[in-house]
Amino acid sequence: MSGRQLVRRCKVPLRVAGLALLLGLVSQFSHARDDGRYANSPLKPWFDSLKSGKGPCCSDADGYAVADPDWESKSGHYRVRIEGEWHDVPEDAVITEPNRAGRTMVWPIKGWGGLTIRCFMPGSMT
Repeated sequence: MSGRQLVRRCKVPLRVAGLALLLGLVSQFSHARDDGRYANSPLKPWFDSLKSGKGPCCSDADGYAVADPDWESKSGHYRVRIEGEWHDVPEDAVITEPNRAGRTMVWPIKGWGGLTIRCFMPGSMT
């Protein structure tokens, strides 16, 4: 096999791999995260003060908005879909104060034991 044939044979797999890598990177930035965009918002002090029975929400985890199809309530218990997988929300992770942001938010933490939910704040489910 000549060098040219080898180059032609490798072009398609390299392009596919490059596209897959690019799509993976883009999808990581598609979540609506609380990454400081509220720095000048009147809601910033409120977000900073949020805590559940597991502790302050914004201390160890980045919170992000959850679309209505990605969370549910059944018999007083919540479930949320994170990265395509459903997780039960621990009772002590639920924020019980009124939701001033209006949308459902979750603060997951990934650790050696897997994903845990630090805080969960239900929205209006409209």
